[in-house]
Amino acid sequence: MAGPLSGVRILDMTTVVMGPFATQILADLGADVIKIETREGDNMRHVGPFRSPGMGHIFLHAGRGKRSLVLDLKAPEGREALLRLAAGADVLVYNVRPQAMARLGLSYEDVKSANPKIIYVGAYGYGQRGPYAAKPAYDDLMQGAGGVPALFREQGNPTPRYAPVTLVDRLTGLHVVYSVSAALFHRERTGRGQSVEVPMFESVVQFVLGDHMGGETFDPPLGPPGYARLLAEHRRPYATKDGHVCVLIYNDKQWKSFFAAIGEPERMQRDARFSTHSNRAANIGEVYAYVAEVMATRTTAEWLALFETADIPAAPMNTMADLLAHPHLEAVGFFRWEDHPTEGRIRRMGVPTSWSDSNPEPGGPAPHLGENSREVLREAGYADAEIDALVAKGVTLEAET
Repeated sequence: MAGPLSGVRILDMTTVVMGPFATQILADLGADVIKIETREGDNMRHVGPFRSPGMGHIFLHAGRGKRSLVLDLKAPEGREALLRLAAGADVLVYNVRPQAMARLGLSYEDVKSANPKIIYVGAYGYGQRGPYAAKPAYDDLMQGAGGVPALFREQGNPTPRYAPVTLVDRLTGLHVVYSVSAALFHRERTGRGQSVEVPMFESVVQFVLGDHMGGETFDPPLGPPGYARLLAEHRRPYATKDGHVCVLIYNDKQWKSFFAAIGEPERMQRDARFSTHSNRAANIGEVYAYVAEVMATRTTAEWLALFETADIPAAPMNTMADLLAHPHLEAVGFFRWEDHPTEGRIRRMGVPTSWSDSNPEPGGPAPHLGENSREVLREAGYADAEIDALVAKGVTLEAET
């Protein structure tokens, strides 16, 4: 791999989405990611659709560029193997609660004793200094705890809803990526490893309140929390005569162009609600309601052409199928077809960023469970006879492909 993290070895003890998404990005950046799995494998291996058991679609994306090593960490031999691997690794990432790592004898102090320079990164529900430290956490729970469903209700939806993506898992995963990268940089300058905590709750609260702290920013408060523009009922894709269109008419120039295009060039002067940015912000619900009413008078194609001519930011409302055939994504080569050794032809996504040097590239195909057990243990100094003994005792597993 030629990416910027080429030469960095990461022990990936994460499962489901949050951690594997983070380590997938780190693998795309060039790191050698060794995925440590139980004999049952990551849960996402078993979520279809899939062609082969244990090779579910989400895992095929999140598992790319990684090597799979099965270890029973509850067995003394499995723990010993993990610590031997840690001695030669740069980073260990996990996403169970720290109490569970301590029960396995794999706390930071345990792993640090094998490698004082290791970067030890835990991603889990809540920061360990608070009373919720031991509480369980999944994406749905953290969306709810972080206020995301309540925002849907405040916007006028009849019932609160979860965002239909693993929002908190993936945004926390991005915090993991920069934490690993920054900790590696810090170690380059100081020679010191460290333990890093990446809690989901604090991550999503920062994400939500970055927009919605509102009047509670001040002491005394200048009003309730919430950003009125984002919570406006009609802030949504606008219904047209035959579909929907996404548009954001934002600054004075764009509003002037909009009113001119629809034949109302004097409205900004005669309607104070639209006359300035501050006035529009103070009346945002009425402003968006007006736009919603006007948008229903023309077709999607007519609006997109008008906005293009008027230089007003607009976009169609794409479906998942639209994205897979999107001309821009095709032009930049975002999707590529890959021949997986066992799963046939699969579509994979590219790396969103482009670099003038050390350009990241997606790694090889996602591995079967235990596909790399023997080679990784050899790299840790195990002889084949020792590996055979670990296989016989069920401490490790080799893939049957």
